[in-house]
Amino acid sequence: MRIAFIGDIVGRPGRKIIKENLKSIRKEFNIDFVIANGENASHGFGLTIESSKELFSSGIDLITGGNHSFDKKKDMSVLLENGAVLRPHNYPDGVIGTGLKICDVKVDSDSEKVEKLAVLNLMGQYSMPIVDNPFNLAKKVIQELKEKNIKNIFIDFHGEATSEKRVMLMMFKGKVSAICGTHTHVGTDDLQIYENTAYLSDIGLTGCYDNVIGMDSYAPIQRATTGLGTHFEVPNSCFSILQMMIVDIKDGVAINSFKIKKLCNNSDLIITKATIL
Repeated sequence: MRIAFIGDIVGRPGRKIIKENLKSIRKEFNIDFVIANGENASHGFGLTIESSKELFSSGIDLITGGNHSFDKKKDMSVLLENGAVLRPHNYPDGVIGTGLKICDVKVDSDSEKVEKLAVLNLMGQYSMPIVDNPFNLAKKVIQELKEKNIKNIFIDFHGEATSEKRVMLMMFKGKVSAICGTHTHVGTDDLQIYENTAYLSDIGLTGCYDNVIGMDSYAPIQRATTGLGTHFEVPNSCFSILQMMIVDIKDGVAINSFKIKKLCNNSDLIITKATIL
């Protein structure tokens, strides 16, 4: 099974570069299933029904979320009911939706072979909304998946602190297939396979690459220099990037992983292979 994960999609520029490139990348690299974090896909904050349709039609199979999942509350309530959009699983009881999806992945286009893939969306605790402990919940969920003989497990851990993400790896290395961090919008240089688990602290954004975390630089500069906040805006035009983690999984084990970066002004793909530890 070959799966791919796209990082925080930020606004129209992120959706546009995905629309222009994802289908050809899927075909070139024989990707079976694409997961993407879409909590910033609509105007930089939240996800609308219209934006989700655009992303699904562009080649994404499942959308995960984070602290901005409920910025478009009305649309998100509808999206969470259909099962193709997740929100962090450790939101407290009573919050609509789920952060766990067990997917049937067709792994051979020439046959009807299907494998199970569990996708678990979690959110960290440092500098984030109030949520349940992600580590204790992950331990419980992973044990339940193992009891159901589901071996292929992918975790999108949406967190501010790299230390929290490393804790997740140390707890579940060899027990899940892959863990990839989201939220900071800044890609890290630590792609690795650690004791059969593919890991990356943060995949980085898909969207504007020449501003501040995908947003026009005016508001962040104002906040940094005066302490006064103003509304962040996604630029109408910018230098954009698509960032994607690809993992080959066999019987729950990550046997290969690499990262792809596609820049809007270059037809070539930048490929970085995982370090094997």
